[in-house]
Amino acid sequence: MPALLMKTRRNVMIELNVSGMTCDRCADHVREALEKLPGVQSVEVSYPQRTASVAVDPGTPASALTFAVTRLGYQARLANSGPTSPAGASVSKGRDEDAPHIAVIGSGGAAMAAALKAAERGARITLIERGTVGGTCVNTGCVPSKIMIRAAHIAHLRTESPFDAGLSAQAPVVDRAKLLEQQQRRVEELRDAKYEGILRDHPAITVLHGEARFIDAHSLMVKLNEGGEQVVHFDRAFIGTGARPAVPPIPGLADTPYLTSTSALALDTLPERLIVIGASVVALELAQAFARLGSRVTVLARSRLLSQEDPAVGDAVEAAFRREGIEVLKQTQASRVDYTDNEFIVDTNAGTLRADQLLVATGRTPNTEALNLASLGVETAHGAILVDEHLHTTVPGLYAAGDCTDQPEFVYVAAAGGSRAAVNMTGGEATLDLSAMPAVIFTDPQVATVGLTEAEAIEQGFSVDTRELDLENVPRALVNFDTGGFIKLVAERDSGRLLGVQAVAGEAGELIQTAVMALRARMTVHDIANELFPYLTMVEGLKLCAQTFTKDVTQLSCCAG
Repeated sequence: MPALLMKTRRNVMIELNVSGMTCDRCADHVREALEKLPGVQSVEVSYPQRTASVAVDPGTPASALTFAVTRLGYQARLANSGPTSPAGASVSKGRDEDAPHIAVIGSGGAAMAAALKAAERGARITLIERGTVGGTCVNTGCVPSKIMIRAAHIAHLRTESPFDAGLSAQAPVVDRAKLLEQQQRRVEELRDAKYEGILRDHPAITVLHGEARFIDAHSLMVKLNEGGEQVVHFDRAFIGTGARPAVPPIPGLADTPYLTSTSALALDTLPERLIVIGASVVALELAQAFARLGSRVTVLARSRLLSQEDPAVGDAVEAAFRREGIEVLKQTQASRVDYTDNEFIVDTNAGTLRADQLLVATGRTPNTEALNLASLGVETAHGAILVDEHLHTTVPGLYAAGDCTDQPEFVYVAAAGGSRAAVNMTGGEATLDLSAMPAVIFTDPQVATVGLTEAEAIEQGFSVDTRELDLENVPRALVNFDTGGFIKLVAERDSGRLLGVQAVAGEAGELIQTAVMALRARMTVHDIANELFPYLTMVEGLKLCAQTFTKDVTQLSCCAG
């Protein structure tokens, strides 16, 4: 075995052991990265031997070499230096060793926000990811689903629109395989631009690819994807492991090739008949998308659509679904699922249903079971980590945010939680206030909400006054010839202070942030009614609904203030 440092007349030879390479091209990547470093004279990299021999000028730090390799996603250590040292030592990308070392588990919205904010505040980060970098949103959630929904919207308008009397309509030929290819290209572009590329180039963040398990409150064991294990010691840790589709305990279901939201978004063909079990956000978004692309869809709702929302919201979405030919079976539960001769057979209290595909979208399960949290005393509820307003778990020094916690499952909540946790892990003081949290469901019409529903406000002891404005009274909806939906404001009776907004409209998601700002500012409905809103915008509906607290808007001219 050659010595670690071999002096020649002009240079010093540094030997590295490099793991994670899978082909000769990987070795080329390592060589090219090392050759770009100042002080490097020559490089030889061997994929079969997993080594790099680097001739450098005297004084060139070995840490610069290991940094260059680890930023590519490989693992590097000096030859003869023993097992790969815990993150924060030779593979720590050269940051100040006295800086706090934070382990971040996961790489989705919460984890990335935590890692970047903590690094910004001077910490050294070891980020551990067992699967694809980027988490749910960019890979299997928000991004691909909204691409599919948009494609389905275009298909729907080409088939049918309010202007068909003067514009020809023709159902398009849908090539799902090509749509999927386009969808995945954008997913890969965003994953590289917003996740992988940032991690590759960040000097304070070291990435380990493997599954983490807590040993104690200051160390993790990482089972590396490439083989072997590595111990990571840390000062504080952040858990952002997300969630996965839940599987309900329906007899026979586990023995069938049912779809989850993840696999449904990856389908390269469209089923002729699709049954959807579930009646919340993901179920309804995908049900409508598949129907608009040509599938015959049946939705099974255990109670009603969007049962957590104001009843009028679910009723409006149900009416839209029925207009589009989507069958909605309320108060319906599956009692058994079988799969025979390429056909799903679903027994329900409403009878036996048959379909080519079955999508199960009944919620999500936190990814926490492999972390060994119970041994540390981290409290969970049904697998979800309990956190306080500071994103602190029940164990000192351990923080969490996102879908693996008991917080609302929205990527912007996850990211906000991650960044605030990072502030708290690095000596700051930050809290997550969800009192004006917007939510959007990307059905058509969209559903957008913020604050309290009427029932929630009454339950919290408020004396309330409410108004509901049908879209027939909103000029933007009238000129769109699309008046299905409403806007509802919930206010405190005596003061008129806005407490909540629920909107069902084609562009509800674009108007809800105005309501968020109004809630934050503690505005009254009278304040909103007296504000200037641009005419022929959907957000003008907020003003019009606010005006209904004191006047009959049907008796106003089009843009009366």
